Amino acid sequence: MDKAYNAFRAAVGRLANQWIATGLPSHQGLDEAAGNLACLRERLRVNGIWDQPPSMVTATLDDGLGKGLAIIEKYAVAVGIRLIPLGLMQTSEAVIDACRRLQPDYLGLTILQFDTEADLTCIANHLPRKTRIVAGGPVFAGDPDFAGRTGTHYAAKNVAHFLKFMLAAVG
Repeated sequence: MDKAYNAFRAAVGRLANQWIATGLPSHQGLDEAAGNLACLRERLRVNGIWDQPPSMVTATLDDGLGKGLAIIEKYAVAVGIRLIPLGLMQTSEAVIDACRRLQPDYLGLTILQFDTEADLTCIANHLPRKTRIVAGGPVFAGDPDFAGRTGTHYAAKNVAHFLKFMLAAVG
């Protein structure tokens, strides 16, 4: 079984490295690649990149469309994360409550606006000790110190970097 897990991890790593080197494909290309990863996972009969998949709660604080979040959720499922989506435009209180009840390994957020800094900091200060914030969005590119100020554990530049982060979490 280790051979199958290693094959799947290698495929995910190749995809992430390709995108980091050449740029992301179109939205349609992203959808197709996620479907291909899910099919490969099924064909190899693995849970994902982990033997024991972690859990991830996802939400947006200030994004009513959720396009970035939808991509991350699609890839989280494709690599085997047990996903618990809260939805769009969640309050910090709702996110904190869900994380305290569900005790996820990760909290995945998309953050679009700088005015969410206080909410994100509040969330980080009230999460279960084991929960790590993995976030993305334009504020992290616009202000390189935003992640550190808000207690965000990892700010992913895009889905390729999200995949690399998750591969590194395998150990």
